[in-house]
Amino acid sequence: MSQVRFGQACLGAGRQHFKHQGHDRRSGCITVMGWIRWLMLLLVSFLAGCGSCSSEPGSNHPGDGENPPADPAGLLTIVAMGDSLTAGYGVAENEAYPALLQNKLRSAGYTVHVINAGISGETSSGARSRIEWVVSALQPDIVILETGANDALRGIDPKVLAANLDQMLTILNDRHIQVVLAGMRMPPNLGPFYTAQFVKIYPRLADKHDAILMPFFLEGIAADARYNQPDQIHPNAKGYRIIVDHIYPYVVKAIQRRQDRN
Repeated sequence: MSQVRFGQACLGAGRQHFKHQGHDRRSGCITVMGWIRWLMLLLVSFLAGCGSCSSEPGSNHPGDGENPPADPAGLLTIVAMGDSLTAGYGVAENEAYPALLQNKLRSAGYTVHVINAGISGETSSGARSRIEWVVSALQPDIVILETGANDALRGIDPKVLAANLDQMLTILNDRHIQVVLAGMRMPPNLGPFYTAQFVKIYPRLADKHDAILMPFFLEGIAADARYNQPDQIHPNAKGYRIIVDHIYPYVVKAIQRRQDRN
């Protein structure tokens, strides 16, 4: 089985580069590190031919300190979809949050593969353009959706972000895929009206689509030099460990929802 990881670059840089790497037997994590050129062309041609809870986890943090049984239905596929914050720009592959999350879940007894489907520089429009491919190709049971930071950094109208998220959540719901929606916040220098409109999008759509809302993906590390790279945008290895601790109970809740449905 090969490891794949969707490119790395700065937020807003818009660059993508792809690598291919064999399966990492130490972590077992499937990351999306790129595609071999001919395979990418083949997939694109094939797909073209086909036409192709807003509630938060409780204070008890389900799964923390427990060793639950593995999913009775077998292996669960979790796709971490997002921009360079998900891709792990500037850190080693095994230091990005999807790899760390898989390790934490497996240590707790969950049988999972976590796929890093982050593409750097991507806006919500880019995420919307590939969501159906991600669903068809990767067959996720759970999607962690982190997008919107690049929309804000580029000054894109919040209505565009809202429409894209609404469409993506509809697609995932229609396919009975559990969603953890990672909320994003912007610094006040973008203006009070813009930031107020932006921050309201995530809880409103999580409530509409019964997605599990992580209120702020960068909780506890934003603007803290100890947990960010010199650009003060991308988390460093320490920052990603904090992100995993924060996102873990939300993902466990998604796993439990999936198991209850089965």
